Amino acid sequence: MTSPRLTSAAFALTGVLLFVYPVVRPSTDDAAAMASPEWVAGHLAAMLGFVLLGLGALGLHKVLGDRLSLRAAAVTWTGAGLTLPYYGAEDFGLHVIAERSLRDGAPALMELATLFRYNPLAITMFAAGLALMGAGGVMAAVAVWRSGTLPKEAGTALALGLALFIPQFFSPYPLRIAHGALIMIGGLWLAASLLRAPRTASAA
Repeated sequence: MTSPRLTSAAFALTGVLLFVYPVVRPSTDDAAAMASPEWVAGHLAAMLGFVLLGLGALGLHKVLGDRLSLRAAAVTWTGAGLTLPYYGAEDFGLHVIAERSLRDGAPALMELATLFRYNPLAITMFAAGLALMGAGGVMAAVAVWRSGTLPKEAGTALALGLALFIPQFFSPYPLRIAHGALIMIGGLWLAASLLRAPRTASAA
C-alpha cells in the first residue's frame, strides 16, 4: 500500500468500521445479544477495522519514510495479530454457544462464554494486542507530528482513541459509542490530511 490515496482509504474505513462496531453491537452481553446477527456484524466490523488499521499504518510509513513510522507499523500489526483471535472467538464462538443455549433452553451453556472470556492466556493476548495497537497509534501520531509533511495534529485523535480502547470497555454504553466516534473522527482526519499532502521523496 504505497499510494496516499489507498492509505487514506484505509484510515477512513478503519474509523468508520470502529464506529460501526459499538453502534451495531448490542449493548448487553447476554445470550440474546450474543445470538443476534447484530453481535456478529458489530464484531466483524471491528475485526475488519483492525486489519485496515495495520494496512494504514504500513501505508503511512510509505508516505513518511522514517524509522518511527516503520516501528509504529510493526507494533500496530503485532497488536492486531494478538487481538484478532479473541475477537474471532467472541464473534463466532460465543454466537454459536448463545444460539445453542437459547434453542435448547440451557442457560448453563453460557458459562462457556465466561470461561473463554476470562481464560488467562486469551485475555492476556487480547489486552496486550489492544495495548500494542494503542502504542502503535501514539508512535504514528508522533511520526506525523515530526514529519513536516502532514498537519501536526492529524494523528492525535486516532492515537487517543486507540490508547483508550481498553478503558472504554469499562464505560457506560453511550461512552463506548462516543469512543467509536472519536476513532472515526481521527481516522477521517488523518485520511483527509493524507489526501491533501504531497508524497515525500523518501516514499518514492
